[in-house]
Amino acid sequence: MTKMPNIKDLTPEQKDALIIDLVRRLNELEAKLEKDSHNSSKPPSSDGPKRKPKSLRTTTGARPGAQPGHKGKTLKRVAQPDHIGTHPVAPVCDVCGQWIDPDQMSVLPEGRQVIDLPPTRLEVTEHRLQVAQCRCGKRHSGAYPESVSQAVQYGPQVRAAAVYLTQYQQLPVERTAQALQDLFGLRLSTGTVQNSIGQAARLLAPAVEQIRQALCEQPVVHFDESSMRVGRTSHWLHIASTRALSWYGAHRKRGAQALDSFGILPGFKGIAVHDGWGPYASYGCEHALCNAHHLRELVFVLESTQQPWAQPMIDLLCQARREVELSQALGANALRPSRQRYYRRRSQALLAQAHRLNPQQAREPTRQDRRGRIRQSFTYNLLARLRRHAHQVWRFIADHRVPFDNNQAERDIRMPKLKQKISGCFRAASGMQAFCTVRSYLATLRKQNRSLIDALALAFAGVILSPLASAE
Repeated sequence: MTKMPNIKDLTPEQKDALIIDLVRRLNELEAKLEKDSHNSSKPPSSDGPKRKPKSLRTTTGARPGAQPGHKGKTLKRVAQPDHIGTHPVAPVCDVCGQWIDPDQMSVLPEGRQVIDLPPTRLEVTEHRLQVAQCRCGKRHSGAYPESVSQAVQYGPQVRAAAVYLTQYQQLPVERTAQALQDLFGLRLSTGTVQNSIGQAARLLAPAVEQIRQALCEQPVVHFDESSMRVGRTSHWLHIASTRALSWYGAHRKRGAQALDSFGILPGFKGIAVHDGWGPYASYGCEHALCNAHHLRELVFVLESTQQPWAQPMIDLLCQARREVELSQALGANALRPSRQRYYRRRSQALLAQAHRLNPQQAREPTRQDRRGRIRQSFTYNLLARLRRHAHQVWRFIADHRVPFDNNQAERDIRMPKLKQKISGCFRAASGMQAFCTVRSYLATLRKQNRSLIDALALAFAGVILSPLASAE
């Protein structure tokens, strides 16, 4: 906290400078109170009930719901039903009172179908060994399957269900045990659920390593990070993902120490899409910045300063996004050079106008310590980033492989954050690491439209499906 100088010792010029500085600080504090999820990187959960975040999408005039010409989706009939029930007619005619001739009765070829679940019940398989004795006197015995190691144990389907509910559907361990009991009559202990998670993590670790290595060779990869609670300490959940692959990493640090330990960015040669956080820039790959962050920050500048350049800059980014979407629909790989030059020149002109309204702050006259950088305003820092990294901001118009934003990584990291809200913190770092391993495998298979329950059951039976079989 800056110590207030003695007003009596200041010259009139110093008093004026102090007043200007205090007004600037007051404006910054008031602006911080106005930040929420629609104009900053704050999560929607922090908004509270005060107002609903605004959207940058413009109205199209269309009514809510499906539009004319949209093909609706409904339940589809199956060609071969499991059961067919025939409902007979009354044997006596209700008009003349005569018995109806059986030869005049027939069954319509198509009726109504009801899709339902079969009654759920446990299925127990007992394994017994065959023994025999040779004429020479030696006794022979069959062998149990390798997966059958206990006198009584749960099978792969049960363990797969426990892991699926906790690691993918975000249920707490105790509620998972309750759900399995309610649905199937299984009385699993929380310890059994935890042991199943740990076993799944060990089995799937080689497959998750394949995902990590595959990401190192991808042309475009999204990166993001978010804090997670482990006991009473903060850890960091890191994500590296594409449309077909997801990899999660856990670390006590957020910066370069964690990123180096994961082994993806240090040798990465593709394009890293991220939110502009400092440690990412230290890696030698190409970079692309998330423009969704820029739009939210520009909205904040517009609302807090009402400067005339902010809305045209928002409109310019949104216009470029729409033009890129049309270009992609036509099969192009980039906008025409003339259109790229237009967006770059227009953005440079708007940034030049903005810099005239937001000059660099000089050192405070009353400041005794002359070391360190001078603290700049939020708007000035945003402008400096947009100008210094203009090539990374506008990369999406020159290379359509690069998206407009970093929503891929943000969507991938949203569900683990939801797990923290539902289940609370991890009790140990090993639990968070196991979650990252299992979640990496399941999230990757989900992107490839593959069955998660079947994959987990096969893993517990000793067969690990490759996560790269259906990857793009």
